[in-house]
Amino acid sequence: MPDLMNDSQDHPFFDRHRHGFVRVATSTPKVRTADVAFNAEGIIEQARLAGEHDVDLLLYPELSLSSYALDDLHLQQALLDAVERHLGEIVDASADLRPVLVIGAPLRRNARIYNCAVVVAKGEILGVVPKSFLPNYREFYEKRYFSHGRGCVGLTIEAAGRTVPFGIDLLFADEAIPGCVVGLEICEDFWAPEPPGVKAALAGATIVLNLSASNITIGKSDERHMLCKASSSRGVCAYAYSASGHGESTTDLSWDGQGMIYELGDLMAESVRFDREPELCICDIDTRRIVNDRLRMQTWGDAAEAAGRPEDSYRRVPFRLDPPGADRALKRPIRRFPFVPNRREHLDADCYEAFNIQVDALERRLEATGSKCLVLGVSGGLDSTHALIVAAKAMDRLGRPRTDIRGYTMPGFGTSEGTKSNAWRLMKAVGITAQEIDITRAARLMLEDLGHPFAKGEPVYDLTFENVQAGLRTDYLFRLAGQHKGFVLGTGDLSELALGWCTYGVGDQMSHYGVNAGVPKTLMQYLIAWSVRSGQFDAETDAVLTDILATEISPELVPAGEDGAVQSTQSIIGPYELHDFFLHHILRFGQSPSHVAYLAWHAWKDAAQGMWPIDFPDTAKNAYDLPTIAKWLETFCVRFFAISQFKRSALPNGPKVSAGGSLSPRGDWRAPSDAVATVWLDDLRRALPPGTLPD
Repeated sequence: MPDLMNDSQDHPFFDRHRHGFVRVATSTPKVRTADVAFNAEGIIEQARLAGEHDVDLLLYPELSLSSYALDDLHLQQALLDAVERHLGEIVDASADLRPVLVIGAPLRRNARIYNCAVVVAKGEILGVVPKSFLPNYREFYEKRYFSHGRGCVGLTIEAAGRTVPFGIDLLFADEAIPGCVVGLEICEDFWAPEPPGVKAALAGATIVLNLSASNITIGKSDERHMLCKASSSRGVCAYAYSASGHGESTTDLSWDGQGMIYELGDLMAESVRFDREPELCICDIDTRRIVNDRLRMQTWGDAAEAAGRPEDSYRRVPFRLDPPGADRALKRPIRRFPFVPNRREHLDADCYEAFNIQVDALERRLEATGSKCLVLGVSGGLDSTHALIVAAKAMDRLGRPRTDIRGYTMPGFGTSEGTKSNAWRLMKAVGITAQEIDITRAARLMLEDLGHPFAKGEPVYDLTFENVQAGLRTDYLFRLAGQHKGFVLGTGDLSELALGWCTYGVGDQMSHYGVNAGVPKTLMQYLIAWSVRSGQFDAETDAVLTDILATEISPELVPAGEDGAVQSTQSIIGPYELHDFFLHHILRFGQSPSHVAYLAWHAWKDAAQGMWPIDFPDTAKNAYDLPTIAKWLETFCVRFFAISQFKRSALPNGPKVSAGGSLSPRGDWRAPSDAVATVWLDDLRRALPPGTLPD
């Protein structure tokens, strides 16, 4: 088998371009007021450095060639001539440079001066886009020097001795990556009520670049973040922003050189502000993620129609990115746990929100049904534990006693003393009505009636053996709910529903209300841990919750082996942390398995690198190689697409919790129960290097 952990592998799987990734960088080059030659040198230096980092698109600040804060010097012919001359030098130098350069420059056309974005690649000027909205208030006086570009469509301009496309109707599209379409706007444009970048996005741009000067004042950085986040969210695109930095005139203003890159509302990378030295801020943009999100948003298509189908009027200028050569790294934050909150400054609020989505939903269901009690099975595992603490909070908020929760521990043939003890400790600590019903006698009788070999003393622990126990537990709960005028609270989670890891019908797939149905296993673990850290319950309850978190995830339907090892769910179906990663990218964005495998490999190949949830214990930080990822992804595809939908099609009600999605047939996910997984399995196997999966 090849060394699949080596980033320098030549197989196409490791080429980020084949997966639709485009490396975007913002640049804060060295600049000196009105020194065009000096500024051109700084632009070329940054382009060379960006080339060493295999950058595809390099964004410079507004008027980066002339410098921004020039006032009436913009009207001087000597300066404008110098801009033309040195722009030509940059264009010539670009013939041997890797990135597509997006440079700011003042250019003349028909006795007018325009504040322009100039797109340069491989010794050519691809096109020039003028600024649409010129600020002329407070410290800004751009209308004194420049003409606005609104209405400039279908035109050309003479720039550096070349006749090139000119206008606000330009998009720049890579010929090899269908999702790489670039639109441009300049500084004030995205402060406008109707930013031209939004129209460019509606015309097809997946990446919008903003060349900005934007002097710095207190709080302005937050405002820029807000606008970039909003632009990338509203435009369903990536949005890169580069502002002028040190070296601009400080006669009346100051500059911080802020660069940032957003994708679909997520901050992907940000530069160091107030840096005296030139700086690159680099991130790989996932154009497939952007395109797939647009496919899911019918509002997107409607908005494009309402805007007059701008795709019909925009001109597309083609270019072709160079292959990345030996660089197989992915410069992009990838959340290993995409369902888990990851903002430290909002951690408590995010966890509180996730937890109380469930609590509030359960309150409403209790009010609507008028039920006398809640009935649930308490196993001492994660799912029932989380459902129980949600139920306890719901009762507290309704002003009802926790004894209105009736919890039942129902030991079977595989129940361990540890989980049974934890179940009793938890029910006692929370203060609910607790009871134990041993199901082994009833299960043995049913197995005997079925003629199952176990009833004759044979150690046969097949699916029937397991389902008899799971079904009996649910049957008891429904009968108990009827007896006590209550309803059965489901405990199964989103991860189990994705994998079909539940017993259908009279089993843990069914309940009167599935309060955990929108919570994946990784989020559930984190929320239980958060409830301990944030003091949601008393010390006795916290101690039990901590012990439960440390317990091996197991259905406990099969007796322990001779070595005492209990049945392990994750050894059978794979690690939940991987399956939740797969689920998020496939459910939320419809990504192909090959794309998900590529993301997962970069996220999980090295435990010492990348993003981990806040306060995640070092002992739990795992790493997975590509064959392991591919093995469990193949398992996921089979279980998710081919064999489990019939269980999801008959789901009881339950609240959606995460933007990552739910699997309710009345909500996020509608699919046939008799589909096959062939296209997903073929996509994965065709993309992987030979030998990654067994034949």
